[in-house]
Amino acid sequence: MFAFDLSKPLIGKADIGLEKTVADVFDYVGFHFFDNYPKWALEVIEFEVLQEQPIGVGSRAKQVRIEQGQKVESTFEITEFMPLQKFALESVNQEFREVYTFKKNEESDSTRLEISFELLHVDFFMRPFEKLIRVAIEEGLQNSLENILTLLCGHYGGSEPV
Repeated sequence: MFAFDLSKPLIGKADIGLEKTVADVFDYVGFHFFDNYPKWALEVIEFEVLQEQPIGVGSRAKQVRIEQGQKVESTFEITEFMPLQKFALESVNQEFREVYTFKKNEESDSTRLEISFELLHVDFFMRPFEKLIRVAIEEGLQNSLENILTLLCGHYGGSEPV
């Protein structure tokens, strides 16, 4: 008998150190999320903000992504927005949740940015592939973080990962 917990989300995480202040990183990633997200999430081919700025809880956007060669459309809403600390978004049909966490390095003015992505419902037939799915999620998150690093270097001046 299989012992899969069908209610348990599948979670992948990745993080990166940035030689930028939390204020700079949150400004770029949080306050200007709708402007900059399509720049670091290269799999996004269409993006539309559904509610005007300023960004905050309840703000919505629609995206079309290419995932394994297929177009996937989703609408998501900002569900948490805590400047300089964290923000989260969730698809309106509750298929996924993504959380961005910002932590100041106490020894310098650098920032650790973590992204976690949760598939909130995983079909039974996909459960045997959890490890492969998690690896794919984490590789995608790491690519996004490296793109954020590159974009932040151009936006706020040069920097390397910490």
